[in-house]
Amino acid sequence: MSHSLLQPRLLLVALLTLTASPSLAYIGTGAGVWASVVTVAVIGGAFLLLLGLVWFPLKRILKSRKGADTASDRASQKE
Repeated sequence: MSHSLLQPRLLLVALLTLTASPSLAYIGTGAGVWASVVTVAVIGGAFLLLLGLVWFPLKRILKSRKGADTASDRASQKE
């Protein structure tokens, strides 16, 4: 993005930030705690999803490679 296009956008963001009014919303203690719990659960679920998509196939590949290495070692020892 060129420098000439970046300045008006930054100015617009700054003006919108300075003119924002508070929403005056209130979240009770129960709803706030549950919102925190749900946020942690979503982040934990995403982490476990990535772990399952990366670690378990990698573990299976390493295990099959180890099995192939031990089979080749046994074949070389018989000779």
